[in-house]
Amino acid sequence: MELTGKNIIGDTLAGEGNETFFAVNPASGSEIEPAFTGASTEEINNAIRKASIAFQVYKNKSGKEKAGLLEAIAEEIVAIGDGLITRCMEETGLPEARLTGERGRTVGQLKLFAQLLREGSWVDARVDPADPERKPLPRADIRSMLRPLGPVGVFGASNFPLAFSVAGGDTASALAAGCTVVVKAHQAHPGTSEMVGLAIQRAVRRCGMPEGTFSMVQGASIEVGQAIVRHPMIKAIGFTGSFRGGKSLFDEASKREEPIPVYAEMGSTNPVFILPRALRERKEAIAKDMAASVTLGVGQFCTSPGLIFLQRSEEEKQFTGLLSQSIGDMDGGVMLTPGIRGNYEKGIEKLRRVNGVEVLAKGKENATACHGTAYLLHAPVQAFLEEEALEEEVFGPSTLAVTAQHKDELLQAAERLRGHLTVTVHGTEEDLLENRDLISILEQKAGRLIINGYPTGVEVGYAMVHGGPYPATTDSRTTSVGAAAIMRFARPVCYQGFPMALLPDELKDGNPLGIWRLVNGELKKD
Repeated sequence: MELTGKNIIGDTLAGEGNETFFAVNPASGSEIEPAFTGASTEEINNAIRKASIAFQVYKNKSGKEKAGLLEAIAEEIVAIGDGLITRCMEETGLPEARLTGERGRTVGQLKLFAQLLREGSWVDARVDPADPERKPLPRADIRSMLRPLGPVGVFGASNFPLAFSVAGGDTASALAAGCTVVVKAHQAHPGTSEMVGLAIQRAVRRCGMPEGTFSMVQGASIEVGQAIVRHPMIKAIGFTGSFRGGKSLFDEASKREEPIPVYAEMGSTNPVFILPRALRERKEAIAKDMAASVTLGVGQFCTSPGLIFLQRSEEEKQFTGLLSQSIGDMDGGVMLTPGIRGNYEKGIEKLRRVNGVEVLAKGKENATACHGTAYLLHAPVQAFLEEEALEEEVFGPSTLAVTAQHKDELLQAAERLRGHLTVTVHGTEEDLLENRDLISILEQKAGRLIINGYPTGVEVGYAMVHGGPYPATTDSRTTSVGAAAIMRFARPVCYQGFPMALLPDELKDGNPLGIWRLVNGELKKD
């Protein structure tokens, strides 16, 4: 399909801004046609006004109607065909197989939320019927359920141009909750974003949803994103990206006359603890699989394992040697953007300057533009305890092995950890039973705990938690992946003394939707 380089403002396309930019092929460094026009202030305001007007209609659409929209979006994305994958490969340097799988995940997310909406119980309907005979005072009829927040601003991520972007989890969960959405497309893949944005626009029209249910604006400057956050009609923000970017949006939202929630997923070093017996029994397999996890996607996953904790031993030395060999044999690959590659190299240099840190292995270098070279570094636990920089995310294919003399030092390191998306423990059953105290500490440090696995790869389902304590996210109570992500964009509303005709169907007597409800404290469908 031919790209326009314009912004999607409800049903229309607009390109009145003064600034233009190009996507850049990270493998070659060359610009990719066409030029894209950054949204003007007027266009941003128009998109948000339309979203606010549309919200008054869209919020009252039934679960089945919203499910139909999500399914239509999925169908329209698939209908784009191979052109979407081709353009995305040009803009990101990611391989065809990876992007084909990511498209499948994007479609799967949309269908998961559609399934959730068709079932309907997610609204947490609660009914306390009137009790006029109650003593000493009668009880009024009181009912409550979750209702959508309002227009939401969503920021596309650089490392998942489909699954965490225009039609990704934030957009899908916000639309599922009944919110209208204004997306800020990521400047690294504007063509991919336009193709998906137009697919959503077609689905909105096809389903008869109000204009303004979805809009998308482009822009290479931070002003476009900040204008969305500052706008008084925006009621929440979804963001996936760096700590610096997420924290700046959070701070901006906090300055508003009406502060709003910013659900920012800001990265993680995803610590891995390898316990002694597991190391003795499985060091070869763990070293091989760990190297693959560290370098998967050139390390450009928010769940890439960037810290490995072990106790010193002969097995630890053997494991480190095996991991060094695996990392040294890695070819690396093309990183997403020159900026990401530059930050990765700066991060490695920052680690190397810390007293006690040494480079154990370096992967194969390549003259290709934006090439990311794999690294294995090492530090004693005392350096980790004293230097906060060793816990900071280095976004790319590297990991830092931290060695301790005994278990007490590992416990100190665990206590010292800040918030992360994941924490992994490798151990035999005996290891795990002996280290319940360690696992208890780690439960406070991450949103997802993994036993004898690897953090890369986030399943999209009902139980997944992709979140964690600060600084991994700005709200540890939420997830940005899985069915529970819908809760971020809804709030509880209580209806007291309402006539039945004015109540939402979810709360009416007779339970016309047949959903699970908490009635007088008892969960039931009748």
